[in-house]
Amino acid sequence: MIGTVHAIPDEQRRARAWRRQALAAPVADVEAAVASVVCLHATEPPTVHLAVRARSGASREQVDAALYDDRTVVKQLAMRRTLFGFPRELLPAVWGSASRRVAAQQRTRLAKEVELAGLADDGAAWLQVVGDALLAAVQDTGGATTTQLRSLVPELDRRLGAWRGATTPVAGRVLTVLAAEARLLRGDNELGWRSARHRWTLPATWLGEDPPAPLDEADGYRVLVGRWLAQFGPGTETDLVWWLGGTKAAVRRALADLDAVEVALEAGSVGWVLPDDLDDEPEPAAGAALLPVLDPTLMGWKERGFYLDPVDVPFLFDTNGNGGTTAWWDGRVVGCWVQDPDAVVRVVLRRDVGEQGRRALDGEAARLTAWLDGDVVSTVYASPQMKGERLPRGSPGLGSAGARAARAAAPAAPAAADPLRQARPAPLHQPP
Repeated sequence: MIGTVHAIPDEQRRARAWRRQALAAPVADVEAAVASVVCLHATEPPTVHLAVRARSGASREQVDAALYDDRTVVKQLAMRRTLFGFPRELLPAVWGSASRRVAAQQRTRLAKEVELAGLADDGAAWLQVVGDALLAAVQDTGGATTTQLRSLVPELDRRLGAWRGATTPVAGRVLTVLAAEARLLRGDNELGWRSARHRWTLPATWLGEDPPAPLDEADGYRVLVGRWLAQFGPGTETDLVWWLGGTKAAVRRALADLDAVEVALEAGSVGWVLPDDLDDEPEPAAGAALLPVLDPTLMGWKERGFYLDPVDVPFLFDTNGNGGTTAWWDGRVVGCWVQDPDAVVRVVLRRDVGEQGRRALDGEAARLTAWLDGDVVSTVYASPQMKGERLPRGSPGLGSAGARAARAAAPAAPAAADPLRQARPAPLHQPP
């Protein structure tokens, strides 16, 4: 690693993020949108569609095609025990690094809890037997939902946690381990785009070929850190350790393997960039964006002061640090967005953005309203600002007539009826 006194100010960091993460200008397709942010948070199903739409304008049908037909974007449990949608070519790196770390932690923890619950004297052996039976059931059926697997493998219906005064089925925990180990993948979704009930499937079945071997740990982290630096750099060691859910040792080794270069950041901290990435990005024109809950641009750094005023954090994040919807102007977070009962998108500002910013954000709200076409997106991660702005019917803004006009302006696209218009997505980290 080569030390340097090259400085990258906050303004340049915002310019890099806005351009590289496809917010300055839309990219051509779903795959390019995902690659622009390395991977997409997929804990809540709508985040994938809304994050891609913000960067490409892709329709829900196009996102579904990438996820379920072409399978160029694959959901995988990885960093921080969180579900992400990854470009298919990144899977070997993820499997060998972040997912492997999560899998080892979860397998050890579950084995201990099995013993505490009295399900078996040897939790590790029990988990091996039950896991093998579950995989055999998936093989025999060609893919099955969690409910179906619980009926096929009775041990999955047993419960954990009695010593805590509450119990939960063991099925979800076993599936978490096998999914982190990449022995199972989430396949077809039986519900609409805002909810999830996946059929669990074997990797070879879902990918249409024998899955590639995972990279070794060091190579996997090197690939992930390199992708992150290309799209999010400069960033600090703290940013990378948090984003990867890894260790300082793993991050430092990856930075060394990449010949990453130290730069001086405006806050006085040390940042890192790839060795060929010291030139400035041109300053983009001021632009607006409305991003979903847990969007990668909001959640991509641990130290967010260069685009998010710390004063706004308690209003835009829940108490566990999950970011809600956000409204952006000129590279900064300036508020959030909500929907009224007519499904009209309304921007709620926390910063003065001037007349130009207000017009741009109102335009984005109208376009998002049209894209949603009457669908209301619910979330379990609503920020305090979002909760405080549930709008009554007929509120000022676009209103119902405006909603109808905005939806009418959207290109017509055939879509299957969604019987669960306002179904709540699954809680964080719980396999559907």
